[in-house]
Amino acid sequence: MKKLALFLLIIFAAAIFYSCGKKGGEATTTPGQEAAYSPNKDADIQQYNLGVKERQAGQRSPYDTLSLISYVISNYPQGSYLVDFDKTLTFNVPKPAVIYLNESDGLYVLAVIARSKPGERLIEPKNVVGYDQSFINLDSTKLGTAFFYLTLFKCENSSFTRVWEDPIPDHGGFNRMWMDKWDYNGTPFVRIDFHYARGIGHIDYNYFFINGLTQLPHLLMTYKGIDFQRTIANVNNDKYPDYYEYLYYNLPDRIYAKDSIAFVWDVKDSVYVNTRNHRQTRPY
Repeated sequence: MKKLALFLLIIFAAAIFYSCGKKGGEATTTPGQEAAYSPNKDADIQQYNLGVKERQAGQRSPYDTLSLISYVISNYPQGSYLVDFDKTLTFNVPKPAVIYLNESDGLYVLAVIARSKPGERLIEPKNVVGYDQSFINLDSTKLGTAFFYLTLFKCENSSFTRVWEDPIPDHGGFNRMWMDKWDYNGTPFVRIDFHYARGIGHIDYNYFFINGLTQLPHLLMTYKGIDFQRTIANVNNDKYPDYYEYLYYNLPDRIYAKDSIAFVWDVKDSVYVNTRNHRQTRPY
C-alpha cells in the first residue's frame, strides 16, 4: 500500500507541474506551428534558410534564383514564397519554379509565387506542392489558403522589376511549369501543371502571350484524367486558342470518350462559349 500511495503521489505532483508549465492552460505548439501563426518568426526562418543557401552557393549573379528569393522576402507580404517544382525522386533537390527568358530588350524571369491568405494560418511550401497536396482544395483553411500567381520580372539595375502578375486559379498540388508553343500559329505560352488527385489526373493552366511577353497573358485551362479531358484547339482561326471538351461514358466494364464539344473565345464578353449551346460559358 505504501508503494501504491507513493506512486499516486508522484503522478499527482507531475500533473500539477505540467499544468503550471502551460502558462494558464494555453495549448502548446510545435516550433513549426508557432512560425505558421507568427509572420515575423516565419520571415526570420526564411531569411536564415536563404543565408545557408547563399553560403553554400558558388558563383553568384545579381539575377540568380537566390536573389529572386531575397526580393520576394523583402518586397512581398509576409507568408509569400517562390515555389519549387514537385520532387521527381524521393531524395532529389526540387528546382525553383522559374523560367529565364532572353529577349531583345533584356533578361526576364517568369516565376510562380504563392501568397498566404491574410488573416489565416501562413502556408508552408511543402503543403501546397505535390500530388497529395492537391486535396487541399477541399479544405485548405486548416493549413492556410495559398494564392498562386504567375509573375513576370524584368532584370535591370542589379534588381528585379515586376512587370505583371496573373492569378493561377488553384490552391494546392503544384507540379511544374515549362514553355511551349501553340501548334496552330506558334504563339508561345507557359504551361503550369497541377496534380489533381481526386480525378487521378492533372490540370494545366496555359498562359498564352497573345500580345507579347510584357502584356498580360491569355489563360486557357486544360486537363486530363480517367474520365475527363479538355484539349487546346483551333476552331475559328483567330489568334485566341479554343478547346475541345470531351464527353465520357463511365460504364461498369470500361470508360471511353463518346463525343467532344468545341468552345471558342468570345472577345467581346471575355468568356469561352459552347458552340452548341451559347448560354453555356466558361471564364478560362
